[in-house]
Amino acid sequence: MAGYRDLLRTPGVGRIMAAQLTARFPGGMISLAVLLHVEAVTGSYGAAGLVLAATSIGQAVAGPVTSRWMGRWGMRPVLTLTLIVCGLSILGIALLSVPLGVLMLLGLICGLSTPPVQSAVRTIYPKMVTAKQLTPLFSLDASLQEIIWIVAPVTVTFVATQVGTVPALILIVVILAGGGAWFVLSPELGRVRIPPSRRGIGRVLAKPPVLLATISGFLLIGACAAVEAGVVATFDHGGLEAGLILAVFALGSLGGGLSFGHIPIGPWAMARRLIVVTVGLGLAIVSLNVWWLGATLFLAGIGVAPALAVIYTITSASVKFSDTAEAYGWIGTGQLIGAAAGSAIAGFLIDDVGPTGAYVAAAGFALVGVVVAAVFVRGFPDLRGRDASPIPDTEPISTIPPPTSPIILP
Repeated sequence: MAGYRDLLRTPGVGRIMAAQLTARFPGGMISLAVLLHVEAVTGSYGAAGLVLAATSIGQAVAGPVTSRWMGRWGMRPVLTLTLIVCGLSILGIALLSVPLGVLMLLGLICGLSTPPVQSAVRTIYPKMVTAKQLTPLFSLDASLQEIIWIVAPVTVTFVATQVGTVPALILIVVILAGGGAWFVLSPELGRVRIPPSRRGIGRVLAKPPVLLATISGFLLIGACAAVEAGVVATFDHGGLEAGLILAVFALGSLGGGLSFGHIPIGPWAMARRLIVVTVGLGLAIVSLNVWWLGATLFLAGIGVAPALAVIYTITSASVKFSDTAEAYGWIGTGQLIGAAAGSAIAGFLIDDVGPTGAYVAAAGFALVGVVVAAVFVRGFPDLRGRDASPIPDTEPISTIPPPTSPIILP
């Protein structure tokens, strides 16, 4: 913890971390608020699911695209534009009485205009700290984001059920605007300029560490999404126990990230951390007792934030600075697709064999992650004692001095 205190004393680190967490806080609220609002308006969970699907598709498509735009037009213009469009689309969903097709369109626009805050801040981090501090910083970031998933769903559910779904959506817009403005106006965004990428979009995935980070994120978040579906199904569609168990899962991740974030990252780091997740989820299959699930999911959570820290760190160390934002955009897209796949597979298994099927799916996702990390271990860089900062875009050019002209004597 002393190391984290020193890290947060680094000029600007505490401020930029607080600003980006506030700006990203609505990310833990939007899906649930839209689900509750559209169901209240249309009387159909199916209709709400279609709007959410459109939002997720938009987010998946936008991730690498808007992240790449930041290198072309600058972080502040892209973030400001997406914040405005995203906020207006959420207000449209909240305030307009329109057919389902229009709600789906607004959901799609909301997803497409999701501000690329994660890509921006993870591109800025290497310019703020020393190489030795970068891995702990990514771990701290991955750990603290669990606060979003603990607090945000509870907050939006309370407002939506006690005050109304329209005020809940308006609250999201207020937090989005306030947190987004705080982040956009942070001095660090003015000091860091992302060079335009010279490579075609998607070419960054040819880097093995980026591709492995994207696949690992897909599998890890797929496992987490299956857990969420399983917990909700276990405790009667989201009773008090469901919220508490999911909070324990997130607390395990928070504790794991803070406890093990300082450990140097070697080629086997991903496999080791995913083994912890797999063991915890495998044990969860044994019993659906609330205490057993709480203990096993806490154990599984211990590996989540450290695994995310590996994903972000190996990406940073493997690409040029101009490609970092796009790389993180692809990783975000992989995680979104993983969440959709995990939820879908868990849902089918819940219908077929009951809630236990969701934990089987979650353990399966995590186990595949371990296998991928072990089989392709050579694709993971060894960062022990190495600088995890992005590769500079400009390198010294060797020059050969011209030969000395011979002196001709008369």
